[in-house]
Amino acid sequence: MSLSTQVVWLFVLAIPISSVAWTVTHEEVFREIREYCVCCSKDCRNVVQRKFFYLFTCEYCFSHYVTAIFLALTRFKLLYLGWRGYIISLFALVWVANLYMTIYAHFRVDLKVGRFEAKKIEHEVREKTEPPQIHRPAA
Repeated sequence: MSLSTQVVWLFVLAIPISSVAWTVTHEEVFREIREYCVCCSKDCRNVVQRKFFYLFTCEYCFSHYVTAIFLALTRFKLLYLGWRGYIISLFALVWVANLYMTIYAHFRVDLKVGRFEAKKIEHEVREKTEPPQIHRPAA
């Protein structure tokens, strides 16, 4: 594979990796499992168990395992043939996937701020345009 093709694969393959890692570690569909893992990552007595459960709560940590699965499925190697290509592609894919997740997180925050500001403006307009309501005490 040419270097330019490898770079395209790097940036394209990082998209599903970041999508899976983000979904498992942040989205509502996995909330119950994630909350269980958070509890276990804090409460388990065994350090190995705590670290194992922590992996499912951290998008950076979890993305390493998702990347390893994708590398096994696609056999993508970067720069070198053999095991060195797998090692380089593992860390490069994790880096790009986490870059995508960071951009997505900032984008989501901007959307939430925009929605909040729109609701605030909507509320202010409603207060100015609706006639004041007089509350009379009950008899």
